[in-house]
Amino acid sequence: MSVHRALAPAKVNLGLFLGPTRASDGRHELVTVMQSISLADELTLQPAPAGSVHDEVLCPGVPGPPQENLAGAALRAFRASTGWRSPPLRLSIDKRIPVAAGLGGGSADAAAALRLARHASGRGDEELLRRLGAELGADVPAQISPGRWLATGAGEQLQELPPPRTPFGLLVLPAAVGLATAAVYAEADRLGLARPQQALEQRRLQLSSALEHGASLPPAIELLHNDLQRAAVSLCPEIADALRQARAAGAELALVSGSGPTVLGLFARAGLGDLRSVVGEQRGPAEHGPAEHGGPAELAAARLAGRVPAPMCARPVDAAFARPVTLDAGASPAAAPTG
Repeated sequence: MSVHRALAPAKVNLGLFLGPTRASDGRHELVTVMQSISLADELTLQPAPAGSVHDEVLCPGVPGPPQENLAGAALRAFRASTGWRSPPLRLSIDKRIPVAAGLGGGSADAAAALRLARHASGRGDEELLRRLGAELGADVPAQISPGRWLATGAGEQLQELPPPRTPFGLLVLPAAVGLATAAVYAEADRLGLARPQQALEQRRLQLSSALEHGASLPPAIELLHNDLQRAAVSLCPEIADALRQARAAGAELALVSGSGPTVLGLFARAGLGDLRSVVGEQRGPAEHGPAEHGGPAELAAARLAGRVPAPMCARPVDAAFARPVTLDAGASPAAAPTG
């Protein structure tokens, strides 16, 4: 068997609106736009060492036993559903996406593992991968084919949106600690942040209309709100400092991604004058700083040099960025781009 490689891009939430819990499974209804970005893990699938009797997962730096890794569960689910009986495999994950950060890193790895298994085996189709992904976690289906998706339900109901016509920059400010998604949702419940179903449907329609023709970002600031941000800040007050840092560095808008604690700074490049005029009060003094090399997100990261954890930059990506490839025999996987 050959060696196969795929990138697993992180996702960011461009607006996240929380609804009531479902009686069927206790999960929250939500409306969110999930955008894949160039900050990515790298996965390699290859034959396991001689003498191995089971597939193995190598993911240095991630706590917990390998058998609990979501990417390993994805590989097992693919084998079970397709009857793929290849000899034992080694799935190696080079982590670049922070863990428990609101960036969907575990879900991205699971989706990439499914793409790799399909690529290596020649079995299954995208519909199967989405079904398996939904069984693994609510964030996985949208990451089977990275790009831009309007997610509803608990995240499993998807409407594909066109890619942004004009690229925009993202400043990514990781936190020193992670946040458990379940804890953030529980805090949101305690704070009473859920919206009624009618208000949730209104946001779905507004987001779909705002982005159906490839706008980079919704022009209305209220469509980039994250209902979980208040709960995340309540559990991790350091997030408030990161939000201030992003604004002071020149971000046109700063918000928490998903359940946090990662903070995003958005930098529009064209066609977003409405956003700039609405959020002008959020911009920091660095907006009119001297011209330097690199885009606005890169300049913002340079202004935050010395921050720990270090700032990162990213851009939107689509499915082509994450497409599996077969490597030449003996080739070492290339480094995943992060900006």
